[in-house]
Amino acid sequence: PATSGSQSPLVGAVEAGELVVVLQGEGPFAVFGPTHDAFAALPAGTVDTLLMPENKAQLQTVLTYHVVPGNMNRDALWEETMENDGTVAFKTVQGEYLTVSRNGNNLMVMDAQGNSANITVVDVAQANGVIHVIDSVLMP
Repeated sequence: PATSGSQSPLVGAVEAGELVVVLQGEGPFAVFGPTHDAFAALPAGTVDTLLMPENKAQLQTVLTYHVVPGNMNRDALWEETMENDGTVAFKTVQGEYLTVSRNGNNLMVMDAQGNSANITVVDVAQANGVIHVIDSVLMP
């Protein structure tokens, strides 16, 4: 998944982190893509600092933490949570885990630090996977 209008800061960061090649691979991938507001809610200067060339490794770590290999559309995520008492961990491309859980009829994602993001838009289809729009930036 390479583009979706509501994630343009993510797309710019993907390009700066030189991850376009990874995301244009065969996949499939599920990308949890933060909105503009999610990036804006980060502490002042965070995005600018991550985009500096000397911080490319840190940027790549954050970005690949938002990517899960596999065909993980909303139905697949929901089914996995149903089979696992409402919560399931997925290994990210970065190597650590994100936890997806049910919140009523909605799904949310929790990062390794215990911060959660609501999935606000599901199943934005891409040629090699899907993007789920989230309302917070996740951190490994």
